[in-house]
Amino acid sequence: MGDVFKNVSKIQFEGKGSQNPLAFKYYNPTEQLGHMTMAEHLRYSVAYWHTFTGAGADPFGAPTVFRPWDVVSNPLEHAKARMRAAFEFLSKLGVEYYCFHDRDIAPEGDSLRQTNKYLDEIVTLAKDLMAETGIKLLWGTANLFSHPRFMHGASTSSNADVLAYAGAQVKKALEITKELGGENYVFWGGREGYETLLNTDMSLETDNLARFLRMAVDYAKDIGFTGQFLIEPKPKEPTKHQYDFDVATVLGFLKNYGLDPYFKMNIEANHATLAGHTFQHELHFARVNGVLGSVDANQGDMLLGWDTDQMPTDIYSATLGMYEILKNGGLHSGGLNFDAKLRRGSFELEDMFYGHIAGMDAFAHGLKVAHKLLETRELEDFVSKRYASYQSGIGQQIIQGKVGFKELEQYALEHDQIVNVSGRQEMLEAILNQYILTV
Repeated sequence: MGDVFKNVSKIQFEGKGSQNPLAFKYYNPTEQLGHMTMAEHLRYSVAYWHTFTGAGADPFGAPTVFRPWDVVSNPLEHAKARMRAAFEFLSKLGVEYYCFHDRDIAPEGDSLRQTNKYLDEIVTLAKDLMAETGIKLLWGTANLFSHPRFMHGASTSSNADVLAYAGAQVKKALEITKELGGENYVFWGGREGYETLLNTDMSLETDNLARFLRMAVDYAKDIGFTGQFLIEPKPKEPTKHQYDFDVATVLGFLKNYGLDPYFKMNIEANHATLAGHTFQHELHFARVNGVLGSVDANQGDMLLGWDTDQMPTDIYSATLGMYEILKNGGLHSGGLNFDAKLRRGSFELEDMFYGHIAGMDAFAHGLKVAHKLLETRELEDFVSKRYASYQSGIGQQIIQGKVGFKELEQYALEHDQIVNVSGRQEMLEAILNQYILTV
């Protein structure tokens, strides 16, 4: 594969007493929690885009990151050198999965036909490296937002030629995802939205988005792709309002067009906060509606109003996230993908490991806390007791659909001296803190 990261050995678990920054303190892949190991619970994946193609640029500054593979000037050979380095990194980090957009792994040519040839050549190399290392593809997707052709959107573009191009691109991305054994395929509508309603036919755009997704479902059947389709909600940025605003919006859209049997959600923590929700809220809403599929693990900066895609180090958020995932019975074919980038000033090769180790340890710690909470059932039992009035009497009749407003009025006239009990939020938060601090 190469020796780009020759100064770093394979990252090992050394326990929380270790002072070695290149060692796991909480993530022990073979540790058993319930009926699965940590590795099986967490299904860690590395995002190809931020980790291997990100250059540290931001809207106010030039790139700060220069990687060893960047010395290769030929675009295709550059992509091959980067991929060999990527698999060296993945192997030394000890993750089982990676994710990519089509344009992350291969350069764009002068024509779609040439671009597809580049992809085929890179996919051949990826297959060899996957066979050599045992690393698998969690999901693939198509980049339908970076190129200027997508300035008005992709499947929601005002230009039918653009929609046709996007369809051709997704067709190819689905084919290579299947060829590489991808367990999922993600749709992220990076520019599927609008800047102003003054020039937008929202009805046509959302209808076309639904038509596009239906075409994808049909083509997956044609080629025998059996992976899970995922939609990744995001409320804004780059467009002011995106049609995949949050889990609730996407679920309503899918149900409206009869597409809900085919899709689950890929939930990103930073997208949740941009929508005015918590990470836990989006996971919880998806879970109780049966559409929690996979997770892009990162975090935002609460002092900034854009998608900062930081490495996830918030133990509180990771714990509540893993609590929902465990209650979901796990992530099944999904995983925890680090859709996160180093800060612009963290530009050295070792920083790539430091960032991922921090995120992996945070979710491993969160997993242990969440598992313990569910074992003791302290939160579960409190919630069950809080809603006990629905287990008998008028509450049970409400649940069973045996009463209407007339019966409720009759009951209320006879029981109008209502007594509530405390929700004890502060006590529960203290309990959660106690578990986090002691596990």
